[in-house]
Amino acid sequence: MTPSIPRPPRRPRRSQRIWPPNTGAAATVAFGFTGLLYVVEFLDVTLYAGRLDLYGIVPRSPHGLDGVLFAPLLHAGWDHLMANTVPVLVLGFLAMAGGGRQWFTVTATIWLVGGIGVWLTGAPGTITVGASGVIFGWLTFLLIRGWFNRSIMQILLGIALFVFWGGMLWGVLPGADGISWQGHLFGAIGGIVAAWMVGQASRPVGVPRRTAVP
Repeated sequence: MTPSIPRPPRRPRRSQRIWPPNTGAAATVAFGFTGLLYVVEFLDVTLYAGRLDLYGIVPRSPHGLDGVLFAPLLHAGWDHLMANTVPVLVLGFLAMAGGGRQWFTVTATIWLVGGIGVWLTGAPGTITVGASGVIFGWLTFLLIRGWFNRSIMQILLGIALFVFWGGMLWGVLPGADGISWQGHLFGAIGGIVAAWMVGQASRPVGVPRRTAVP
C-alpha cells in the first residue's frame, strides 16, 4: 500500500500580504485616524488655546502617565500635524495588510511600548505629544515583518520603504532640541515587538507525524 504522508500545514497567506485585502476599509481606517488627529487639533486650537497638549507624556510623573494614552492624538501646532499627515496615511494604510484586528494589535503595541518608554526615559520637565512614535513603529513593523514571516514580497516592500523613508530612522538618536528621540526610538522598538508577535502568531502550531497505511 502507498504510505499516507500528510502535508505540513501551510503558513496562512494573510501573514504574507503586502496590500490590504479590503482597500476601502483600509483607506477608511487611515483617513479616519488622520481625520481624528485634525479634529483634536482643531478643538485644541479653537476651544482650549493649546491646553490639551498638557495631557501629553510627562516623564516619571504620575499625572503624566495618562499621556501614554493621549499623546499620539495631540500635536504642537498645525505644522507638526501636517508633517505627520502623509506618513500616517501611507504607513497606516499599509499596516492594514493583515486585517483590522491585526492592525489594532500592532498599533496598540506600538502605542503602549512607545508611550511607556518615553515616560520612563524622557527628559525631565518636558511634555511629549505627537503621532511620530506610532509612525516610527509602523515603519519598523513594515520594514522587518517580512523576516519574521519569511515573505519575499514583504521584504521587498520593506526595502522600498527604507529607500523612501529610511532617513527618518536617524530620529531614534539624540538630535535637535524639542524633538523626542525617545518617542521615535521606543515607537520603533514597539514596531519590532509587534512584527515579532505577528510572526509568532502566523507560524504553524505543529506538524503532524508521518503515518503509513499497511
